[in-house]
Amino acid sequence: MSTQTGPALDTPPRGHAFVPGPKGLPLLGNLPQFGKNPLAFFELLRGRGDMVRWRFGRNRCVFISDPECIGELLTETERTFDQPPLGVAFRAVLGNGLIVARGRDWRRKRSLVQPSVRPKQVKSYAATMASSAVELADAWSDGERVDVKKEMAALTQKIAVRTIFGVDTPADSEAMGRAMDVAQLEIGKEFAGIGALLPDWVPTPGRARIRKAAAVIDSEVGRVVARHRDGETERPDLLSRLLTAVDESGERLSDKEIRDETVTLYIGGHETTSSTLVWAWYLLSRNPQVRAALTEELERVLGDREPGFEDYAQLTYTQAVVKETLRLYPTIWLITGVAKEGARLGGLPIEEGTRVWSSQWSTHRDARWFPEPEEFRPERWDAENGDEIAEYAWFPFGGGPRVCLGTRFAMVESVLILAVLARRFELDVEPGVIEPVPSLTLQPDRDVLATVRAR
Repeated sequence: MSTQTGPALDTPPRGHAFVPGPKGLPLLGNLPQFGKNPLAFFELLRGRGDMVRWRFGRNRCVFISDPECIGELLTETERTFDQPPLGVAFRAVLGNGLIVARGRDWRRKRSLVQPSVRPKQVKSYAATMASSAVELADAWSDGERVDVKKEMAALTQKIAVRTIFGVDTPADSEAMGRAMDVAQLEIGKEFAGIGALLPDWVPTPGRARIRKAAAVIDSEVGRVVARHRDGETERPDLLSRLLTAVDESGERLSDKEIRDETVTLYIGGHETTSSTLVWAWYLLSRNPQVRAALTEELERVLGDREPGFEDYAQLTYTQAVVKETLRLYPTIWLITGVAKEGARLGGLPIEEGTRVWSSQWSTHRDARWFPEPEEFRPERWDAENGDEIAEYAWFPFGGGPRVCLGTRFAMVESVLILAVLARRFELDVEPGVIEPVPSLTLQPDRDVLATVRAR
């Protein structure tokens, strides 16, 4: 007879066991609880355990909170996990772009789009990012009251239009901006409401609004694409690179594919960065010590000059402010996958067809991975003296083979904009708690009004 001092070889690691979630309703499952407040619902599930069963309508679901399992989900996507079916609103806006595409189609498109956002290309866009922020800084005045959401949206729209489309016509950004505002709202409503369970053919007012918005987006992108095709000179913008990219067989992206990838890049370069900056200003206003530390770095590194790409690596605290903002208010707040045959997580088999969910919002605020998780502490990202952060405890851009291609673009853009504006001004956001609203990205629940204070 032998004794065993450790766990059996076929025993999953500690914490890796399925536990039941809250009881749901017939047909709807836990959809009413999820739809009422998705972020609170995910925190509720996290409190039950690291692998929690629940139902989205009739769909079997598992919610995971352990970084090890999250890493497995992200790295196994395309092999043992598939992209889930997305709603009418989402598909109307993004078409079959990189975020939606699967399998061989996804691999082909990724190979065509990736060269447009490599570090060398991002470096070439940095001057546009900084100069656009300088234009906004020149327009601000001491004591002025601004709507931070509108200001950041207008700024990142301008940068997106200039870097992606290579144009600088107000109508281009304004029409796209209005349509994207509608898209944000309707995608959020459909995803968290009964519309998520309705067949595609069922007409609803929301679906009518999203199709109208998508038509505007199609028109604007089509007009700019036509302008590029008629041009005789080579241009440095993202759209021009997409138009000339060829795959292994020598084929280029079709007009429909160009439209889908352009919109995907637009959302990544505008919507996500705009939201991140709004939350950064909100957090800086509520944390004067952090604001003082940011000012000290900007004065030390930049002095009286504007930042450029070469300063990005030196602005380590500014990067930490952005990372900590993305921890507390991740613009992308949810990832999902559908288990294929043979899928496993944490050593446990996942039944084929099960939807696996995880939330950046929930994991980023887990005290096991981030001490004092509700506190805004950029110092936790210090390379020498910061916290030891588990891999995939922080995943605002996803991870694995489907990691967001625009990660570096978004980080450089956020850091340079923050450096330009915070070097000259402080924004005193009006008192009161601002709650996050999950839609296509994580948005504030009201206008973010602030007073501009010249430094």
